[in-house]
Amino acid sequence: MSDPIKNYRPEMTSAEIAASYPVTVTDEYGKSKEAHITGERPLTLYVDKREIVTLMTLGKFPELLVIGYLYNQGFIKKTEELKAVQVDWDVESAVVVTHSGIDNMEERLEKRTVTSGCGQGTVFGDLMENLENIKLPTPTLRQSSFYHLLKNIREYNEVYKKSGAVHGCALCNVENIEIFIEDVGRHNATDAIAGHMLLEQIDGSEKLFYTTGRLTSEMVIKVALMGIPVLFSRAGITHMGLELAQKLGVTTIARAGGKHFLVYNGADTIVYDAKPAEKSGSLFDSAGQNEETSLHERRHRAELST
Repeated sequence: MSDPIKNYRPEMTSAEIAASYPVTVTDEYGKSKEAHITGERPLTLYVDKREIVTLMTLGKFPELLVIGYLYNQGFIKKTEELKAVQVDWDVESAVVVTHSGIDNMEERLEKRTVTSGCGQGTVFGDLMENLENIKLPTPTLRQSSFYHLLKNIREYNEVYKKSGAVHGCALCNVENIEIFIEDVGRHNATDAIAGHMLLEQIDGSEKLFYTTGRLTSEMVIKVALMGIPVLFSRAGITHMGLELAQKLGVTTIARAGGKHFLVYNGADTIVYDAKPAEKSGSLFDSAGQNEETSLHERRHRAELST
């Protein structure tokens, strides 16, 4: 991320709202009980009186979401460009005022790419055509530290544990989680973390980024824009996500949970210092061996009987 003026912050509201709401449900036994459902609210973003997009969000960190969204879409490069960020849930709007406007705003808005983000994500302008400008550092990730990080992540997912229906993303440093944000879409949570990094002047070069969702092209682009060289998830990766990770030099690790993980790009950045004991064979091998052994035993018993 760019070098902003030290301690600069635009005028900002603090409009966090409840992330979950109690409701009465009926279970499989016909009994009523209380449960919680995840909040989801539309937030229409206006920049200098120009409507940009409507985001569906949990509403926990709306100002960070707005700032990170504008950064990840290429509308701003630093927080100094923003004069004010005001969120008003009564009218479900976020109003952003800039100091000098945004270059080529109309041209950017005319060109939209719908992505595979939760629901529908949108990339504006020529963002995908300018990725060659991104230069990421080569990370070094110790397997033992990665296992500790996976263990620490299991302590989070607050809203998910309560009501489900959300994605979580985290900015990580070696084995620790610096900030964990949940939202109804992983791209929203990612943008909110980007907003946090801009405001707190956090350099992403030695960070890792975690998401509960798929590693799509959109996720890889956003993480690369944030200057983070390692992206990992408990879910899988898409073909375009992998192609972009290879092009941008993002170490991508998917299916990460417990002692298991699959490195799709950047295996040479991993220090394998905590390899688990190797299994004697795969599940399919074991099943095949068991079936073969069983068949052999039946034949042997048949021969004895004869």
